[in-house]
Amino acid sequence: MRFHYIASQTGGKIIEGDYEAESTADVLGYLASQGLRPISLKASKELAKTKGFKIFSHTIDIEDKVFLTKYLALMLRVGTDLLRAIDILVADFEKPALKALLMEIRSSLEKGQPFYSVFLKYPKFFSSVFINMIKAGETSGNLELVFGQLSVSLQKEQDLRRQIKAALTYPVILLIASVVILFILVSFALPKIANIFSSGGFEPPLFSKIVFAIGLFMGKYFWFILALAVILIGGIWFFMLKSVAGKKIFSRFIVRTPLIGGVLKKIALQRFASTFSALLSSGLPILDSLEITADAVGNEELKASLRRIAREGISKGLTIGEAFRKEPVFPRVVVNLMAISEKAGHIENILATLADFYTSEIESSIKSLVSFLEPILLLVIGLVIGTIALAIIVPIYQLVGQF
Repeated sequence: MRFHYIASQTGGKIIEGDYEAESTADVLGYLASQGLRPISLKASKELAKTKGFKIFSHTIDIEDKVFLTKYLALMLRVGTDLLRAIDILVADFEKPALKALLMEIRSSLEKGQPFYSVFLKYPKFFSSVFINMIKAGETSGNLELVFGQLSVSLQKEQDLRRQIKAALTYPVILLIASVVILFILVSFALPKIANIFSSGGFEPPLFSKIVFAIGLFMGKYFWFILALAVILIGGIWFFMLKSVAGKKIFSRFIVRTPLIGGVLKKIALQRFASTFSALLSSGLPILDSLEITADAVGNEELKASLRRIAREGISKGLTIGEAFRKEPVFPRVVVNLMAISEKAGHIENILATLADFYTSEIESSIKSLVSFLEPILLLVIGLVIGTIALAIIVPIYQLVGQF
């Protein structure tokens, strides 16, 4: 629990602050050890307000992390000490979850614990890359540089996500709208038209009969079909994205999908280059950097390859270029750049340039993918609607022709 105290120093100067402790006795003991005489002591209302939000508002997104790292880098650059910088951010932040995190960091620093230790408690929000870079910066005394690198890296990741979302927004909206329209047509409009023909005693052609039968079936068992669709989609989603076996199957399937697999490969290579560059720049050893990067790339094939490079290549005396050359998953341009940059002695700079190159490649690949998907979606929807229209028009034309 956090307590707010007001105390006097030996010379009579009044100071106040916050201290994390189990009871008032622990706070009094701390004040005595600092040569302070307590004047006032009470539980901090600020903590009471944010404590509930820690339970119910677990939302620290990439924008929060960009803001946090950017402002910490700025404050350290102008000479503000870390604890004072955290105090300023606690006062400035309005988001409850992030405010509670900052207060926990402040408490940890006051107890003399490492800065990175708090982030270790929240792996859901802070990746191993984020934590290890801060750890390396804290160890080397380059926290300002590390915060700057993290803010740039996170900003680029955020921009890439926005580009992907913006590019895929229209196809997704088109797909959803088309599915809804088709569902309404097949489930409500088509059964009514089919009933009109069947009740009128007219025998439609076989093609129309099949389409009408589908419509009547959909109309009769609408709620059953809807419930079954929800259960199937939910089951597939849970298996593919939540279970370990499902993730592996989904990853292998999606990577081998034409066009999409190529885009995902480029995204994984961009993550490799940007992450590896950032970790090396923060001062982490190359073997540790490779192991951490392997967990961050999001591609099982690339992950296994990076681990082999670290464990069976570099650790056994191979050069970086030789170790990468043994892995066919990496494009030749990447392998050659790694070998050249190793000789030149500035791997992190080459990797940063490579990450920017793949960022632009991803953007152009997504535009190509979207330009391919849009006409395909429109063609499929047009064929389905055209089939329904023909099934209705042909018997009407035959009916009119009888008079």
